[in-house]
Amino acid sequence: MKILLDENIDVRFKRLFPADIHEVYTIRDMGWTGVKNGALLKLLEEHGFDCWIVVDKNLPYQQNPAKLPCLVIVLDVFRNTLKHIAPLILVILTRLSEVTINKIIVISEEK
Repeated sequence: MKILLDENIDVRFKRLFPADIHEVYTIRDMGWTGVKNGALLKLLEEHGFDCWIVVDKNLPYQQNPAKLPCLVIVLDVFRNTLKHIAPLILVILTRLSEVTINKIIVISEEK
């Protein structure tokens, strides 16, 4: 599965994905720093991404799930730091392995 991590996600997070199953890129890897969501969605489709992982909690209200080119996972965390997002990796991997009709999935940090 080809995954893009949004630019607000710590680049070290990509090391937590099993390399033999997932191909994980960051916005910086792709040279897309500063690209806005509308243009980014087109790039995701053009480059064959299966999933986009973001921390923008407003994204589900800004995008029409039916028009998304790939699965979007929104990480709902108290702070956008590796310490807060790393514990979500097992849930993310499980959700990636499930077939889903919903194109936007919100994964919340345990309080």
